[in-house]
Amino acid sequence: MNYPECLCELQTLNNTNVSVILYLSMSLSNTIKALKKKFDELGEYDPLTQADSDESEEDDLVLNYPRNGLGRAGEDRGGAGVSGSAGLGVSSTDADAKRIRMRSAIRTAFFLVPLVCATVLVLLCAFLIPCQKGELDKRPQWERALGDAGGVTPPALALWDVDGDSVEDVLLGVTEWTNDTHLTQGNKNFKHAVALSAVSGQVLWRRVMRESVMCIQCGLQYNTNPLPVCLLIGKSVLMAVNGTTGQKTTHSCQNIESQAVSLPDLQGDAVPDLLIATLPADEAMDLSLILISGLTGAKLGHPVPFNLTGQGRLIGPLLHETQQGAYYILFGLGNVEAVALRDIYIRATGKMPLTQALRRKDLGWEGLKKTNFSSLIHIYSGTERVEYLLPLVAGFDSNHNNLDTVSNLNSTKSDWVLVYGSSKLSVLRERDMHKDWTFNSAPIHSQPVPGHFNDDGIPDLFVQHSANGITKVQVVDGANGQLLWTAEFLCPRLVLDASSISTTTGLSTFLFWASEPIRAQKNVAPGVAAAEPLIRNLFLLHPAYPTILLQLTSTTDTAVTSAVSYQEHQKDASYITVSSRPTPESEPGARIVKSLSLRAAITKGQIVRLGESSKSGGPVKPGVFEVNKFFRRLSFKHQVRIGKQVNFIRHT
Repeated sequence: MNYPECLCELQTLNNTNVSVILYLSMSLSNTIKALKKKFDELGEYDPLTQADSDESEEDDLVLNYPRNGLGRAGEDRGGAGVSGSAGLGVSSTDADAKRIRMRSAIRTAFFLVPLVCATVLVLLCAFLIPCQKGELDKRPQWERALGDAGGVTPPALALWDVDGDSVEDVLLGVTEWTNDTHLTQGNKNFKHAVALSAVSGQVLWRRVMRESVMCIQCGLQYNTNPLPVCLLIGKSVLMAVNGTTGQKTTHSCQNIESQAVSLPDLQGDAVPDLLIATLPADEAMDLSLILISGLTGAKLGHPVPFNLTGQGRLIGPLLHETQQGAYYILFGLGNVEAVALRDIYIRATGKMPLTQALRRKDLGWEGLKKTNFSSLIHIYSGTERVEYLLPLVAGFDSNHNNLDTVSNLNSTKSDWVLVYGSSKLSVLRERDMHKDWTFNSAPIHSQPVPGHFNDDGIPDLFVQHSANGITKVQVVDGANGQLLWTAEFLCPRLVLDASSISTTTGLSTFLFWASEPIRAQKNVAPGVAAAEPLIRNLFLLHPAYPTILLQLTSTTDTAVTSAVSYQEHQKDASYITVSSRPTPESEPGARIVKSLSLRAAITKGQIVRLGESSKSGGPVKPGVFEVNKFFRRLSFKHQVRIGKQVNFIRHT
């Protein structure tokens, strides 16, 4: 049952509303002027001469009323006494009439003034403060088929405002099958990057690529060009394009294995420079770090190779600024190493960095070097391979790899979340590389998501793991590794990374995909739910109601990647998903891009209860009206990143 509730917000007056309000104001003004004129005509009221007027009003009216022509006769005779009496009778009658008119005017005023004021107030509410539901229906929500499904491999996705409307647009790597030989030069498919308007879903520009786009990153800005610059990265292409038009500005070919890392200005041209990792196919163990000019795309010196002994997933590279203000690059293959940005620059160019900040070293970090002759600093290595390494900052990478140095500033100063051995979760302290705590779980199949589940100011971790057709979802306390929340669901086979979204209250909401929840009273044997469920649900979890989920939408499509876009003016967020939609076997599947307004989806969401306490004295089961009221009042905002402040709180 949906309970009607209208949360209202002030909007700009239109011309019609102004006209109505001006008309009412003029009418009220004219009414008051007319009443004032009547009062002026009545003259001043003298309480001394009119003290007994109320008591003798009826008698005076009777005595002074002319009967049987006596008054007329007296006037005709012209007697002084009679004439004087007649004159007094006329004066008394005029005074009585004035009193009656005054009372009538006062009654009219007491009736009209409140009526007009109430009318103005009602019209103000009706015209100036419209119902929120109508506004939510106008929020950008759209769906667009774009390219071929491409299996379940996540495509490159980024969010950035490229059309200047203050709303983050969608940039996507797409592959399409076509018979257009002009575009494909004889090939049946072609790759391109495409920018879609976040408001309408319309294509803003396309850029044809010679190979698939692995990564899209936006946020570079040149002083000579205020327009944003986006990087389109393929296996052997690094291309910078004008984010507004898609026109190419620079490009550089490499054996690229990673996304680009934004660095402080290395050349003194006031433009951030870049670093990428390459891993040549014929030298699988020699990973190289390459410095690239952010202004021209040219290499800065030579590649800097590192002979790493580890194997497994490529970690980083990530930029880290220590509490002493020194810059280090974190990277590795199945393990985590670090090297000073100063040393990379010297080895690549043979020169000392230009700025004092880039020359700085952190003695604490330098003491962690394996040997005195090695530039590598040991962060983590062991028999168990590292799966993920990410900053312990809520909202990190929520819009997929942006290069905005302002928004990512504090994420370079935080502690780190470390996942190793597939099932161990730890937090590494920035100051000494020691583990703060370790949490053991089933194998973790997706990157943990930091967000604020409690109000201690330290981001907590949302993790997912799947086995035997069942997905287990957990929230781990970022301060001590204790389990804060857990639930089990039927597994949709493909696990998509969750998202955390900051609210105006300081806590976070968590969005994740799953099928039906497995409640405590149900017994589900391992393997029973192994068949892939047909329906996939998008759930919203808020820590204020841990036993309740809000189901925002359901689909048979397979979501493969997602991102969150914020609208600051509306205090809203859009959830962008890229999905593979099944089609008949004779046709290729479609790639579907969809934008969903969270506040609009919440108003139509369905409450899903995970289980309530049946013990006496336990928490009271929240009612539907209470839950709906809470969720409909949720407002979202950009995450205020406090990685550095968290370190000070924890380390003092």
